[in-house]
Amino acid sequence: MRITEIREKTVSIASPIANAFIDFSKMTCSVVAVITDQIRDGEPVIGFGFNSNGRYGQGALMRERFIPRLMEADPETLIDATNANLDPFAIWDRMMINEKPGGHGERSVAVGTLDMAIWDAVAKIAGQPLYRLLAERYRSGVADDKVWVYAAGGYYHPGKEITGLKDEMRSYRDRGYRVCKMKIGLAPLAEDLKRIEAALEVVGGGQNLCVDANGRFDLKAALAYAEALEPYGLHWYEEAGDPLDYGLQAEVSKRYGGRMATGENLFSHQDARNLLRYGGMDAERDILQFDCALSYGLVEYLRTLDGMAEAGWSPRRVVPHGGHQMSLNIAAGLHLGGNESYPDVFQPFGGFADDVRVEDSLVGLPDAPGVGFERKAALYALLKRELLD
Repeated sequence: MRITEIREKTVSIASPIANAFIDFSKMTCSVVAVITDQIRDGEPVIGFGFNSNGRYGQGALMRERFIPRLMEADPETLIDATNANLDPFAIWDRMMINEKPGGHGERSVAVGTLDMAIWDAVAKIAGQPLYRLLAERYRSGVADDKVWVYAAGGYYHPGKEITGLKDEMRSYRDRGYRVCKMKIGLAPLAEDLKRIEAALEVVGGGQNLCVDANGRFDLKAALAYAEALEPYGLHWYEEAGDPLDYGLQAEVSKRYGGRMATGENLFSHQDARNLLRYGGMDAERDILQFDCALSYGLVEYLRTLDGMAEAGWSPRRVVPHGGHQMSLNIAAGLHLGGNESYPDVFQPFGGFADDVRVEDSLVGLPDAPGVGFERKAALYALLKRELLD
């Protein structure tokens, strides 16, 4: 059993939208294919992966460091003999050989992209949906049949303004999403409050609306927004300040009476541990948003979940960023609290399998081996075109 080839490509996911920090007019994404010598239904097993939106493609790092390390390794050292499969942990260790600790940034995205493809291949070799494989290995065989999801959008989009925002929120509600999310922080506070109130006209009470500042605010602005937002009773107030400013997070958590969410831009179990130690987060109320595709993949994600348990946090407090099928499998297989969803933006990577329907903000998963990329026609067509043709 061996990996015979690894292919990578950078593709565009550009769009005219913006959040409080960046616009997406030149956004890219890495896609990878891990080709193995295992045959299923007459074809080689191929694992696919990609990185989540918001971080650019990582082709150079993969080509220069991580892919060569895997292809130069003795194939026998990358095998899980117990399960007659590839060993994601041995593969992860091989990718990270000669890498110094710390500096979790672009490197974590490159490794996370490859790790996704490895787990897709592992589940396909086992002939199981990934979430079932994870439940068997780590949750005594019990997976969640349904996962809570919310619709992420509400970006600043030139020309759409408040009318467009309301139309967007209405479309999410019509498609079965109870809770929706919108961006704040690019406009002045007074303007953002008008946008929030417009969204609330569509989604109903504040419990159905999340707001996301994408780390834009300093402490003064974060607290000003917290004071203005609290009367709305929002579902959560997300990433008020810089993701590594645990002092800011702790102060806002102390002053804001509602639920807070953060963590999507923390890329290691050490950074996650520091957030729980110093960020003032409430284990009974707040939400953590770590994204495996940005943070060294599922191998590291399991370490993060272990660190949460040691700190007294339930995995049910985790609702991953990214809105993709990998996180959906992890949520169902490892009993997380839900998953983000991108019904419209960042296509064809956002959203789930074509036959998955949202009902009252709940979704099931397809009974397909691996992550299920093949059940999302537009995404699978892109993967084949860019990596296999």
